[in-house]
Amino acid sequence: MNNTTLYLRHAELLRDQVPSFQTYPFHLPAVRTLDRLVFQKPVTFLVGENGTGKSTLLEGIAAAWGFNPEGGTLNFSFNTRSSHSSLYEYFRIARGVRRPKDGFFLRAESYYNVASYIDELDEQPGGPPIKNSYGGKSLHEQSHGESFLAAFVHRFGGRGLYILDEPEAALSPLRQMSLLVRMHELVGQDSQFIIATHSPILMSYPGAEILLLEGEGIRSVALEETEHYTVTKAFMNDRQGMLRELLEDE
Repeated sequence: MNNTTLYLRHAELLRDQVPSFQTYPFHLPAVRTLDRLVFQKPVTFLVGENGTGKSTLLEGIAAAWGFNPEGGTLNFSFNTRSSHSSLYEYFRIARGVRRPKDGFFLRAESYYNVASYIDELDEQPGGPPIKNSYGGKSLHEQSHGESFLAAFVHRFGGRGLYILDEPEAALSPLRQMSLLVRMHELVGQDSQFIIATHSPILMSYPGAEILLLEGEGIRSVALEETEHYTVTKAFMNDRQGMLRELLEDE
């Protein structure tokens, strides 16, 4: 896939319509300097320090595409709490020449609500249980990590747009590697991923673009340039030394 065949080509912030860049969510570093966020690869990672606005930006893009801000498929219309921002109203989305057959917005903080909504739908008469698309078992009857992987393995069907907000929150390092394997299978089936993450394991996906969100704007970086990689590597290479430095009494 190239930029013309990606399902989501770019998201443009309509800056002239923004009421104020001094108020939430427009004051966030990831939003304040944003003009157009261009996607060039089948897998794009949004990375940066806490508070830069990664999740808010991702939510805005997902909602502008048509996803429920709390997550799920395009058909999920539940609303447990109106906590999402109005950012999506100020995005112009450029879609590719092809339309995806599948799609999912997965965010760790509201995945419980998605699982509850699926159970509620399955309690209604008519049609096969929706949980069959997630491995045939209620997501609430699985661990957090297992329920995440159930969506990746069973629900994500290929030729889809998948927007993930910090999926590593529920996954052990080994499970993150399993996610990489499943991502690779889905990319081979013409899927596009946009992922906000802190995980250097996930960021290592070959050929992915890593977009670093900073106060000065957004720039493309290599894995080795990210703080996530350098800090993790430095800590593991000299664990005792770093612990002494961190924990020594002043």
